[in-house]
Amino acid sequence: MSSQFIDDLMSNRREALGSIAAVMLAGSAAAADMKPTPNNGGLDFSDPRDNLYAFGKINSGYGEPLIGAYHGIQYARIGNQRLIPLFGYCGTGAAMAEFDPVAGTLKRKSRETAFFTDLRTGEPMDTWKNPFTEETVEVYHFYNPSLASTIGTQMAPIVLGTASDSPTLFNEGSVFPGADGKVPFQMPFMQVGEDDILMSWDYTHDYTNPVDPKGWPKASVGPRVSPSEHFTYYVSKRELEDRSLPTVRARAGFSRQSNWWPWMRMGGSKFQDGVMISRMFSHKGLKGTAEVHPKILKYLEKHAPEYLEAPKDFTPRNDRIDVQKAYVQDIPPEVPGYEWKQKRKSDADKPPTGLGSKV
Repeated sequence: MSSQFIDDLMSNRREALGSIAAVMLAGSAAAADMKPTPNNGGLDFSDPRDNLYAFGKINSGYGEPLIGAYHGIQYARIGNQRLIPLFGYCGTGAAMAEFDPVAGTLKRKSRETAFFTDLRTGEPMDTWKNPFTEETVEVYHFYNPSLASTIGTQMAPIVLGTASDSPTLFNEGSVFPGADGKVPFQMPFMQVGEDDILMSWDYTHDYTNPVDPKGWPKASVGPRVSPSEHFTYYVSKRELEDRSLPTVRARAGFSRQSNWWPWMRMGGSKFQDGVMISRMFSHKGLKGTAEVHPKILKYLEKHAPEYLEAPKDFTPRNDRIDVQKAYVQDIPPEVPGYEWKQKRKSDADKPPTGLGSKV
């Protein structure tokens, strides 16, 4: 029997997701009617405009591009056995944002990478010996050359999978719809001490797997995937409220839980339903490339220096937003005769390295 808390949470989820498409369409118009926040330095986190400004300053920076990074380890969980370290997980995000306090909108653009590294050396791997299947597989490094979006003062959904999939709501469990059924943009902030601001950011997905098992039986873990990511940010209240500063030094704990990556080729094995759990550091705000792990920086400078710069414009684009979606654009189907509808578009950049660079 489910608890009242779970019943209420699921009810709120249905209400929120049921109206989320209307919220997206109405968000910008509703925001335009709001009065601008006085530039007095203080922030009212219950005000969606101030909340959105603070989120953009933590997650990116205003007026000039900057480079953030993350690094850590991914573990395997099989049944109730202890976690097994698999490989390092490191990457970068070259981002820039613009905030319009009158309209109440945040525009963000970024160029992103994710690399899988050898546990002992920390170097990006070309191949990896899968300890579960005993197969040596080629590693697929993730490159997203352009990701851009606009967020309003209503909580924006993340749309993945197909039209039949419910969108993901940011911070489900800590944000809730109001009496009108809409979800205001109110990321959870908390002050601890005089100058410490904490913010959490969660998204928990469940959507149709782009890596269709009918076309990629070895790469696919089944018809659906359910990755989630969780960040716990720490920033300075003084820096966050100083609107003369374009960004804020931000540090975060970053955890991820997901199905196997497609390139691991776990589909059809007795371990297909295993889970990966990750722990990483995430950080931004230092000048230049100072945030990037030295070995990742060296790798990018050699193979893909353009990924150390933000995209040129804010044109919305999210066709390579996740590894699964990018994988089926770059890697042909395993099954002869399967129609490859997802093939990378002619205007999409080819991945510079890894398995995806070979097609």
